[in-house]
Amino acid sequence: MFAIIGIVVVFGAVIGGFLLEHGKLMVLMQPNELIIIGGAAVGTVLVANPLPVIIKTVKSVIGVLGGNPYSKAYYLESLKMLNDIFQFARKSGMAKLEEDVENPDKSATFSKYPKMLKDHHMLHFVCDTLRMSVSGVVAAHDLDAILENDIDVHHHEQMAPAKALSTVADALPGLGIVAAVLGVVITMGSLNGPPQEIGEKVGAALVGTFLGILLSYGVVSPLSANIEKIVDASTQFYQVLRAGLLAFAKGMAPSIAVEFARRAIPHEVRPTFKEMEAACKGGAAAAKA
Repeated sequence: MFAIIGIVVVFGAVIGGFLLEHGKLMVLMQPNELIIIGGAAVGTVLVANPLPVIIKTVKSVIGVLGGNPYSKAYYLESLKMLNDIFQFARKSGMAKLEEDVENPDKSATFSKYPKMLKDHHMLHFVCDTLRMSVSGVVAAHDLDAILENDIDVHHHEQMAPAKALSTVADALPGLGIVAAVLGVVITMGSLNGPPQEIGEKVGAALVGTFLGILLSYGVVSPLSANIEKIVDASTQFYQVLRAGLLAFAKGMAPSIAVEFARRAIPHEVRPTFKEMEAACKGGAAAAKA
């Protein structure tokens, strides 16, 4: 939501200032320049990235418009899920937990958290880690190394859309110059025409440079930065899961393992201990009912 507001503010400030200087808005309406710049920008994306990255980039941009999903409520629900899993393993035994881990979609414990089930990578991260814990053949320090490698790989993959948009942002000013040069070439062919016509063609050429710079620094580059922040938040979320799962794998009590996870949450979205305790007790009461 804030990304949409920011884009509106950028264009509103630029166009508003232009109008206050008694500029004519229709002068900026140059669809041919926009076709040149926009088409070339799309082409650079296609040249520089494979199809999976392009698809991820589109999804990431849509995700930016929806806001950062890693809110305090999301973290609290994640802590509740970890607590339920750990309590179930402690009460029913690791053999029962293995059945749930093998089929999380059919698990009564996992099914209480449909939002988490939709995140397939997160689900695999949790289930695969629990599967290794159940097997008992992986030492805690080796499990920690596996989790760190998984998080690093995920972070690298998620950063691809941000890097793709950053490349486009770097290219847009140059593409704006290309559009301007083409406009000047057209103008040079009309030097025998009336001065007003020549002035309009020069103005259209300069609009190309203006659009390239505006789209680069006012839209695409900020979108890339926003995606990068969401990726960093996602990586931090997996560090939270890692802290809780690793503590449980070391044999700590469920409440202590969940507290390890809570302490890894960033301060601005970290639930208090009482909030976590109330949520976990509420989840346990709901499970008994």
